[in-house]
Amino acid sequence: MNMAEHLARSGRVFPDLPAVAVGTRVTHDYRTLAARAAGLAAGLTGTLGLKRGDRVAILQKNGAHYTETLYGIWWAGLVAVPVNAKLHPKEIAWITGNSGAALVITSADLADDAVEAGRQCDPAPRIVVAGSPDYERLVRVDIAPAAPAEAAADDLAWIFYTSGTTGRPKGAMLSHLNLLMMTLSFFTDLDSVAPGDAIIHAAPMSHGSGMYALPHVLKGGINVVPESGGFDPAETLELIACWPGSGLFFAPTMVHRLIHAPQTAGAVTTNLKTIWYGGGPMYVADLLAAMDLLGPKFVQLYGQGEAPMTITGLGRDMHLMRDHPRWRERLGSTGIARSDVEVRVVDGEDRPLPPGETGEVVVRGPVVMRGYWNNPAASAETLKGGWLHTGDVGVFDEDGFLTLKDRSKDMIISGGTNIYPREIEEVLLTHPDVAEVSVVGRPHPDWGEEVVAFVVQSGKRPAEAELDRLCLDSIARFKRPKAYIFMESLPKNNYGKVLKTELRKVFGNGER
Repeated sequence: MNMAEHLARSGRVFPDLPAVAVGTRVTHDYRTLAARAAGLAAGLTGTLGLKRGDRVAILQKNGAHYTETLYGIWWAGLVAVPVNAKLHPKEIAWITGNSGAALVITSADLADDAVEAGRQCDPAPRIVVAGSPDYERLVRVDIAPAAPAEAAADDLAWIFYTSGTTGRPKGAMLSHLNLLMMTLSFFTDLDSVAPGDAIIHAAPMSHGSGMYALPHVLKGGINVVPESGGFDPAETLELIACWPGSGLFFAPTMVHRLIHAPQTAGAVTTNLKTIWYGGGPMYVADLLAAMDLLGPKFVQLYGQGEAPMTITGLGRDMHLMRDHPRWRERLGSTGIARSDVEVRVVDGEDRPLPPGETGEVVVRGPVVMRGYWNNPAASAETLKGGWLHTGDVGVFDEDGFLTLKDRSKDMIISGGTNIYPREIEEVLLTHPDVAEVSVVGRPHPDWGEEVVAFVVQSGKRPAEAELDRLCLDSIARFKRPKAYIFMESLPKNNYGKVLKTELRKVFGNGER
């Protein structure tokens, strides 16, 4: 089934309910959103001549056109390739070129980045700015809307690019079935959505927040985009006060920032229904403080782009089991296996481990990706034996609650965004005065972690401004190290591998 069928149905059942708003201003009701998505589909296939299965990249910050763009792509039988709006043009070019995107639908504030990235692709994709006259000419609302294109369960719907340890992002191929199972699992395990409930997109719609638009579109909820396009605690509180039944997808660092914002203590948050949190470790102290301040409104999820939003979960009811003897321990876990997947912890030979023993977390089920786009070797390695190998290290307790002990490889999570050190290290090593470098995460009170580079110089000490410029020329600004620490040598084991645990001890967190 084509996921756009959900919008088509909501357009019929809830035509007058608000579907999209920017701040407090409604921009689309469901009648309009469905009509414009169908009209965009007609323009993509008719005017532009795109064919079933062609890829269309979405390079937009959160805005009024994001939802209609996503559903218009699906309505046409095409494949959406959402791109993180914070990426560097070189990274955008890689994703656009690797996916073979024929078209990039961007926002006006990112048009220059889209053009620069497009020049690096062969062939260069067509670029259209959402909301521009060219875009509006594509949206053929002057013709009778066609039904969404037929789609088999295994047809591609979304290519989710997730950074890899090689520094080259890999495109997780998500089918319509994968997204349907994610949506149904949301209702089964995490939360409900009533017509008119709101999701406030303070987190990027290219990732988790956009994925949670799907259950809201299905049930006639409203997608609210902050005027700022992002997360500001004061603005978020104002939107919660405006929109009843509000839900938000937050990284744990966003929860931390919200509860420590001076405005929160006196804010009226009766409209807040749920905060779904995931994407990194939540400190139990922060969670307890958040529950005391905002009430029993928290639901945790653990997932990856390869198993979108769906591996384990800690439901609202589990947050409230204060009388359970291991309640605090459970709050530090990622919950139990979701209803549509099997989850195991295995050893190096993929043999299941008993409760209490630590190993790699693996998962299988209809929500798991088809594989990586144009990367059969990585697909075979990650999906060996029919199980998704997450790269995360965890342990089950006897009651089936999973606690993560480490993160994939040496990934850094800053503000809920995954940052892989190797791509930064490879850029810094191009400087002639850098002999060796190792990048690790340093604890940060607001962002969870920040990037720090340990550098061994080969001649004179390179100026930090030069290293900054080198990074800014090649990778996204948020990945640039916030500090450089110069050393005579990096700590290594007998095999020559850098001991990042020793480097982290500089910050007092060598073990993690």
